Amino acid sequence: MLKTITMMYETGKNFSSKNYKPKQIEQGDYEDCMFMGINFSGYNFSDYRFSSCDFKDCDLSNVKIHKAALREIVFKNCKLIGINFEDAHPFNLSFRFEDCILNHSSFYKLDIRKTVFKNCSLNEVDFTETDLSNSVFQGCDLTSAVFDRTILESSDFRNASNFSINPNHNQLKKAKFSRNNLSGLLSGFQITIE
Repeated sequence: MLKTITMMYETGKNFSSKNYKPKQIEQGDYEDCMFMGINFSGYNFSDYRFSSCDFKDCDLSNVKIHKAALREIVFKNCKLIGINFEDAHPFNLSFRFEDCILNHSSFYKLDIRKTVFKNCSLNEVDFTETDLSNSVFQGCDLTSAVFDRTILESSDFRNASNFSINPNHNQLKKAKFSRNNLSGLLSGFQITIE
């Protein structure tokens, strides 16, 4: 006889650090929910499903997201350090990051076209073989971020800083850069720009 596993389903609910501890947010489906000020650091979100949810002022550093569904998620002012986003379920994977710290995270081989990174710290983030077509890096610090065989077609780096992208190893057709940050495209050629 097969056992039926009942999964929690929540819609339109607000979860805040005043009322909830991470362990009270059980595995299940969360749709149109808001998570505010909760410290999820090191938490296991494997097999959770989040759709059209917002995370604001949360610490999600080193969370486990094996096969977690992340669909139309907005992260605002969150710490997302050391997350392997490639472990998430790839179907309809989509998110937006505003004023977030994503240092040491990885988006290896993901198809995350049209992703917006606004005023984010992306130090040492791995974008190897990622499809970031039509993405925006507005006001982002990309110190030591890895771009290797990355699709960056029509992406916007005009307000980004500290990036190093080798045009020979990445697809840059119609990508946008400002005159002030063109040196990030030439750093791999070991030339001096004055």
